[in-house]
Amino acid sequence: MSSSKKARLDRFISQTLFERDPVNPVSKKQVRLLLAQGRIRVNGRPAESISQPIDFFSRIELDGELLQSNRALYLMLYKPVGVVTAVTDDEHKTVIDLIDHPDKAQLHHVGRLDLNTSGLLLLTNDGDWSTVLTLPDKDVEKCYEVELARPVNKDYVPVFEQGIWFDYEGITTRPARLEILDDYHARVWLTEGRYHQVKRMFGHFRNEVVKLHRSSLGSLQLDPTLKPGQWRALTLQELEDLNAEGAPYSAAINLMT
Repeated sequence: MSSSKKARLDRFISQTLFERDPVNPVSKKQVRLLLAQGRIRVNGRPAESISQPIDFFSRIELDGELLQSNRALYLMLYKPVGVVTAVTDDEHKTVIDLIDHPDKAQLHHVGRLDLNTSGLLLLTNDGDWSTVLTLPDKDVEKCYEVELARPVNKDYVPVFEQGIWFDYEGITTRPARLEILDDYHARVWLTEGRYHQVKRMFGHFRNEVVKLHRSSLGSLQLDPTLKPGQWRALTLQELEDLNAEGAPYSAAINLMT
């Protein structure tokens, strides 16, 4: 079952038991009987009905045997340059390859960072949570530290604020905040994540981005104690802060590192 999908209890029970014993499939009628006999429990309580909705994090037992028990994982990774944001890749090391966790196969990345971009990347097995964090209308700001090939000047600021036309997509980017740190360094805040967006926005001024680093996402800052390639679980306070910004996390949480 996908971590972002709901399912009916009877279908889950039938499918799970079929996978265990394809020769003797269990019918919906048999599932009803199991439920009536009080042999199915969901999240520690007797199942309510065969149509009871469940999800990836529902704890499901049959006769005391655990059929499903997934904990929600929320990880912060300091993504290094040269590592691809993908689950698998034939040419490059992936962000999943950097994770040493027994349930790493369940993880997916929240948004993405380009191959040559470093910084804060979130990984989770909670599909609903990652979907919310990547929705543009949620206005979750992402902050990027930028090094440029040519001097940047104050004329850039209002253009970023107005949004920049991307001819390929036929859209104007949402307003972005630009802070000039010095001639060759700037800080940008975005609420969307279009393909190579930061590079293309500076490309509007024919100014090449030499280095790009994401330092924050919403209230969440990249842990300064992490080195490139290192990761840790988000703290409960960090999850609460993101929850306040509209990204509710699952109660089936695992804060193990």
